[in-house]
Amino acid sequence: VLVHGFSVPMFIWEPTFHFLTEQGYRVLRYDLFGRGYSDRPKAAYDLEFFVAQLRDLLDTLNINESVNLFGLSMGGPIAATFTARYPEYVKKLGLFAPAGGDEIPRSTVLKLMEVPLLGELLMGFFGRQTLIKGIAADFYDEELIAHFTAQFMPQLNYQGFERAILMTLRNDALRNSLSTYRKVGKLGIPKLLVWGRDDKTVPYDQAANVVASLPGVRFHTIENSGHIPHYEDVDQVNPIILDFLKN
Repeated sequence: VLVHGFSVPMFIWEPTFHFLTEQGYRVLRYDLFGRGYSDRPKAAYDLEFFVAQLRDLLDTLNINESVNLFGLSMGGPIAATFTARYPEYVKKLGLFAPAGGDEIPRSTVLKLMEVPLLGELLMGFFGRQTLIKGIAADFYDEELIAHFTAQFMPQLNYQGFERAILMTLRNDALRNSLSTYRKVGKLGIPKLLVWGRDDKTVPYDQAANVVASLPGVRFHTIENSGHIPHYEDVDQVNPIILDFLKN
C-alpha cells in the first residue's frame, strides 16, 4: 500500500507500482483526500483525517491480511501513525524521505498561507507558482521536472484542491512526529528508510532523528538524489525495496 505526500497525488508512485506488480505483488495506491481524484471534503486535514481514510479504505476493500505499508514525505507520518495505532494491519513499514523528523523549512508565503483569509488571498495569487516551485525543488535531475509538472497541473483546476492544501498547512499535518516514530520503533515490525542525500524539501540531515527513533531500521542513503529517490533513481531503489519485502 503506497501513501503519497503533501501535494503530488498517487502518480508519484508510478515506477514503484509498476515494478512491484511486475514482481507479482498486489499493489494499492490511492489519492489522499484533497488530491488527485479523491474527494475534497470540508474538513480538518490533519494526520488523524488521513489515517482514518487509510483505515476506511482497507476495510472497505476487505483487505483482512497485514500489508506492506510505504509512505513518502507527508505520507511517512501518515503511515507511521497508522502503524502505531493499528499494528495488526502492518507487516512491514517503508518510509521514503518522511516528514516529521523535525520542522520542515517553509517559505514566507507558505507560512502566511496559514493565516485565515490572508492565506486564501495568497493562494489565489501565488498558490500555483509556489506549488510548482516546490515540485522543482524535489528533483536532483532537472530534466525530469517538465514531464512531472505536466502530470501535476490538472488537479490545480479541481474545485477544493486549494482549500485542501490550506487546511493541511493549518492543521499541522507536517508537524514533528518523532514521538510517533519512537512508538513504531518499539514494535517488532521490520522498517525501511530511504533518503536522497540532496533532498531540499525534507532536508537529509533530519534522517539522523528518524534513524535514532527507529532501532533496527534498514537505512539507505541515495547519493545524487533529491526528495523522491524512488522516482528518480529506480535502478538503485527498486532492488532495495524488493530485498526489504523478501527478506
